[in-house]
Amino acid sequence: MAEKKYDAIIIGAGIIGAAIAFELAKKGYKTLNIDKLPAAGYGSTSNSCAIVRAHYSTYEGVAFAYEGFFYWQNWAKYLEVEDEAGLAEYRNTGSILIKSKGHDWRKVKKHYDAVGVEYEEWTAKEMLEHIPIFSDDSFWPVTRPEEDEHFNEPKGKLEGAIYTPGSGYVNDPQLSVHNLQRATEAKGGEFLFNTEVTGIRSRDGKVLGITVKGGEEIDAPVVINAAGPHSFLINAMADGVLDGMNIKTRPLRHEVHHVPSPEGFDFYNNGYHASDGDNAIYFRPEVGNMILVGSEDPKCDPMHWIDDPDNFNRNITDAQYKAQVYRLARRIPSLGIPNKQLGIADLYDCSTDWIPIYDKSDLKGYYMAIGTSGNQYKTAPVVGVLMAELIDYCEKGNDHDKKPLQLFLKNTGITINVGFFSRRREINKDSSFSVNG
Repeated sequence: MAEKKYDAIIIGAGIIGAAIAFELAKKGYKTLNIDKLPAAGYGSTSNSCAIVRAHYSTYEGVAFAYEGFFYWQNWAKYLEVEDEAGLAEYRNTGSILIKSKGHDWRKVKKHYDAVGVEYEEWTAKEMLEHIPIFSDDSFWPVTRPEEDEHFNEPKGKLEGAIYTPGSGYVNDPQLSVHNLQRATEAKGGEFLFNTEVTGIRSRDGKVLGITVKGGEEIDAPVVINAAGPHSFLINAMADGVLDGMNIKTRPLRHEVHHVPSPEGFDFYNNGYHASDGDNAIYFRPEVGNMILVGSEDPKCDPMHWIDDPDNFNRNITDAQYKAQVYRLARRIPSLGIPNKQLGIADLYDCSTDWIPIYDKSDLKGYYMAIGTSGNQYKTAPVVGVLMAELIDYCEKGNDHDKKPLQLFLKNTGITINVGFFSRRREINKDSSFSVNG
């Protein structure tokens, strides 16, 4: 017999799991977030670059991300609660999408127009007026420093950029999850840490609850997998779930690095988030007048898929540091490359096509918000709304597989077909198959 009972158990207390709990709690669900780590946002969320930008490869992706802007811009109002630790800050730097062969920027612009994203088109000259430390040289195709071609002279000039003023990043992703924890608790939700889920219990095709290490059982008619890089392990515990999925998830190791801004330029206050497909990197300001830089997963960069998300190399590597920082130095020629290498390595939870799964499963009462890492932090509040509406829809007897939920996005006025995120979908060939989504 179970010792505890809830309306919904959310496995995971990262940004996605906490956002889902908040929205369910607002609907009156008695929720429990359970996590094997000691605090909310302590896992891969803590190492998120927390970038808030609108450029995605699909209309739905753009609409979803743009809806998220409004939550971050009004974070305190959304939470409806004070946090003794303070509130995470949304730094509205604006975002530069460089026009290059590495991005299908024309498609992005088409989606911006359809969704109503506010943007400006800049010529290369205008881009340099806004950020004079940039170069307007083009280096396509993308190479690595260990290739001789990497040091060839530029092959042309950039066409320009698309600038979105409403974008930026969140300064402390772990704190943002703590904010959601406090907001959820104010609505009656609970969090249980240092507790590992070891089983998903079910009977006659219906979920009953979970079992945790030590054998304790916790009952709930709804269980949500929001376990990030551990999501594939949680799905494997649930009877019949994997068999019904055409899209699956697995962890991918990724690195980001930190280098000082060029001397004499205040990148922290005057820099932008930038997506540079010409060099297959993204970068943004970081505290201490640093620049954070990551890879946009070009074909020349090796992918390190991980079998055990609790056991992987958490140290940055010399080869990837040089690849990302040298590419950044192409765009910012005055960049100094320090001998001391700084950065972090952590895991993404990647789906087959890099588009997340927000869906029910073939096990009644078991839901998934997975495949989110790398490009969904910014959408977390919207994911919370989506999953709460989806769970309500399905638990009231609707068949989401046959008649998908239509979700109204209140800030943009757009309605999207949630079937877009289905576990059963065909691989979406419009995806960038990268961190860009």
